[in-house]
Amino acid sequence: MKTNHPGCITTSGLVTTALALVAIVVIGLLRGGVLFSPGALNAQVGGVTLRGVRSHAEINACGDCHTPPVGQSKMADRCVACHTDLTQDPHNFHNVMIAQGQDIGCHACHTDHNGAQASLTIAGMENFPHEAVGYSLKAHQKMADGALFVCADCHGNGVASFDPAICASCHADLDAAFTQSHTDTFGVVCLDCHDGLDSYGEVFDHNRVAFSLGGKHAPLGCDQCHLGARSISELAAAPQDCYACHAADDEHAGQFGTDCAQCHTTDGWEDATFDHSLAAFPLTGRHVTVACEDCHVNDVFAGTPQDCNACHAADDEHGGQFGTDCAQCHTTDSWEDASFDHSLAAFPLTGAHLEVTCAGCHTNGPSGMIFAGTPTACAACHAEPAYHTGLFDSECAACHTTTAWTPAEFDQAHLFPMNHGESGVSACRVCHSDTLQTYTCYGCHEHTAQNIASEHREEGITDFTDCTRCHPTGQEGD
Repeated sequence: MKTNHPGCITTSGLVTTALALVAIVVIGLLRGGVLFSPGALNAQVGGVTLRGVRSHAEINACGDCHTPPVGQSKMADRCVACHTDLTQDPHNFHNVMIAQGQDIGCHACHTDHNGAQASLTIAGMENFPHEAVGYSLKAHQKMADGALFVCADCHGNGVASFDPAICASCHADLDAAFTQSHTDTFGVVCLDCHDGLDSYGEVFDHNRVAFSLGGKHAPLGCDQCHLGARSISELAAAPQDCYACHAADDEHAGQFGTDCAQCHTTDGWEDATFDHSLAAFPLTGRHVTVACEDCHVNDVFAGTPQDCNACHAADDEHGGQFGTDCAQCHTTDSWEDASFDHSLAAFPLTGAHLEVTCAGCHTNGPSGMIFAGTPTACAACHAEPAYHTGLFDSECAACHTTTAWTPAEFDQAHLFPMNHGESGVSACRVCHSDTLQTYTCYGCHEHTAQNIASEHREEGITDFTDCTRCHPTGQEGD
């Protein structure tokens, strides 16, 4: 049976391929591995002997530098194992790269097999990890004239050194005035603040720190708050309290402390809102809508009087009769809704007096109701009844209460016992039928008058109009 397969995969083809590979390997071995080397190793003699050789050209075995295609070992490990002098100084650039775990391989900058006298260092900016040394070249690709940067533009003849003055001389070509002003303010050691990414320059996001910029703070230059700062730590140490920058702007002369943000915002000084509830005199009622200058004349705040009369003396319709503490009766809602606690006065209100209007006792005068000097005697409001005239003076409270005129209790000296009668208590009008000045026993004893008259005539008594002449206590046997 015939089998279909590619024309090159035949027994003769496979044998020919194998023979060719063997020939190549043999020739390569016989000629010292020239087939695997792109060129001669560098023959420049170094200052020290490392592992028995003074130059790369003295290395005989490829495996001293090159690692197998498979396995964990890297060519950079072979470099470090030999060049131990580079890693002994902790400040050496190579040591910094190793400590930071930079995995770019030594060959990125150092190449060989380019000839006995070729340079071992080809440190082009396009492949050098400059961020590893703390400064990015991302913003330094072209110079002011448009030419591409090379290492020597900043480092001169040796990449291990750097003169900070180079920054100022180069940036002066871009903006001489700004560069001069910036170095005068922040110094000439640019690398103390700048990292090539402009992290602390124009694109710095101030909102990432504790003091975010807003309102009129946003367009300010760095030096207006960070004057004299020479490093990141000095930039971060700038004071964040308002007064540190705005003491000269304080029109209140420190009357409200140093925390301007309690009233002001960064949008401007004028749009201020003061929380008066934090002050000793909280605003309520109609005081809330009063303009600041109505109480704080000429922008004087500290020492503003807090008593009512200081502002409302002209509004006092009472002419000072109740002193200067208007709040005893009035509230901040209005003058009209006043409530006077009469229990604090010399004449407390009780009983039916509680229902009497103010005008019922405090008559009107030239400037309104008169309060001071209002008489407190009952007779001043309650005229004495005719049947009282001359008997009880004008002290109604001796018998009456403020609850009502009746019932009343007489509690004064009485010629005739007040417990007279069957019930032990007699109403005044039982005996005093017309006036309190007249009385008659017959009012009660009329049913026995005939018997009394008969008995008393036998005794020679003929006047029966005044029984008390003989019966002063009202008792029959006295």
